[in-house]
Amino acid sequence: MTGVSRRGLLQAALAAAPVLSQINQAQAAGSDHVTIGWPSDVPSWDPDQRFAPDAQGIFKMVFDQPLDQSPTLQLVPHLITKWQLAPDGRSLAVTLRDDVTFHNGDKMTSADFRYTFFERIKADPKLDIGRSWRKVTDIETPSPTTAIMRFSSPAPTAPVWLAFLGSFVVPKTYLEHVGADGFRAKPVGTGPYKLAEYEMNARIVLERNDAYWGPKPALKRVTIEIIKDPSARVAAIQSGQIDLTISVPVREVTRLKAMPNLAGELNPITRVILLQIRNDEGFSDQNVRLAAHHAIDKAALSKAFYGGAAVPLSVPATPGTPGYLADFKFPYDPAQAKALLAKSGYSLAKPKKIRMATTNGQFPSDYDIARAIVAMWKKVGLDAELEVIEYAKYFELNRGDKLPEATLYSFDNATGDPEIYTGYLLNPQLPFSPWKDKVFGAKVIAMFNVADEKARIAGWRKLNREAVEIGASIPLLQSVQTLVRKKSLAYTRYGNGWVLGQTMKWS
Repeated sequence: MTGVSRRGLLQAALAAAPVLSQINQAQAAGSDHVTIGWPSDVPSWDPDQRFAPDAQGIFKMVFDQPLDQSPTLQLVPHLITKWQLAPDGRSLAVTLRDDVTFHNGDKMTSADFRYTFFERIKADPKLDIGRSWRKVTDIETPSPTTAIMRFSSPAPTAPVWLAFLGSFVVPKTYLEHVGADGFRAKPVGTGPYKLAEYEMNARIVLERNDAYWGPKPALKRVTIEIIKDPSARVAAIQSGQIDLTISVPVREVTRLKAMPNLAGELNPITRVILLQIRNDEGFSDQNVRLAAHHAIDKAALSKAFYGGAAVPLSVPATPGTPGYLADFKFPYDPAQAKALLAKSGYSLAKPKKIRMATTNGQFPSDYDIARAIVAMWKKVGLDAELEVIEYAKYFELNRGDKLPEATLYSFDNATGDPEIYTGYLLNPQLPFSPWKDKVFGAKVIAMFNVADEKARIAGWRKLNREAVEIGASIPLLQSVQTLVRKKSLAYTRYGNGWVLGQTMKWS
């Protein structure tokens, strides 16, 4: 059966089942498997090829990273047991575990570490992992369990990146033997689960890795149903066809958690909902960019779409992270927005026309937020043409410098480090930023080389404010992960929104 026909049958069945079946609940309790409804597929089964934040949790079930994060986002040992960054930030010494094997039985050594973070990047510079490890000039491997990373300039966030996007250790011998295409077709990691079945944009089935070096998962099988439509995810959890899902509208969380067998959660996480901004085309005028920002009532957006749980943001950082500025507020001021537009010759009678893009169902209420912003803009003299794009299309357009003037996006930063917020959002040399201004970009690029931690954090905080004051960034809200699950299914909640099958168990 094809993925399309299977999804069609699934959704038809869901529509016919308006309430959670107690039979399904009874069958699920005490079982050794779980079914998760997820809004998007992985970009490929090479975890280092393309950065896709929503795939991170899926990848972490199949692959391991050198470092991990605790539920409160502290760096903790994982494939490496010790790490030491040099005072000048130009080298990082690590000690690897000696009891780790890949799914095919190969033993993991420092050769795999060197291959992942150096050799493979040099051989294929198109890999996204090459962007985060572009400063690596060599990795010395004195023994099978030790390695020393050498950097061309200070790399103060190197330990953080060992636990972030794309930093999954892959097997050198296997990958060189089967090639990149063979690896994507049959991926081999060291993680707690193995990939057992895969239908693109439809279904992922993971089986427990009983030879895993770490704590064994309680559940033998994890099935991930790719259900892009949030309404279909709601129907699936309500009918009992799935056991857990995320990114459903807040109103549905409120309704579903009132049901006896379901639990609903609104969890603030380290993602930032913002407008990605171009510095050219219709937004080449700073007055227009700042007017667009002043016209947005963020508190109203939070109240309408997140029940007030999403914190309005004035800088691209979330509360509690080092780059957050509690004493800086960018005001909602429609009168100021009109005045700025008037300076540039625009008004309600002669509106400024721009384009805006948004996803629909990728994160809770994304499309509704975009429509509300368009309506707010219209009241001050900004006429935005709204386009809906697929999540995968966003990355393609951004890399090709083809995004519109404004794009609604939820930017993931599982670490909370300010470099990974502002540094990657506004570095014109990286493919993550539609903002290409060289003057401000030079300031951002310079911050990547500051080794002193106190000066580094102070520098990013200063740039956070400047970015907003020139209209390079329009942060909106701290992202809220909406999650609905069967009450008898327990899982570990992470401050960055990870949902990991290896932490789940039935009560």
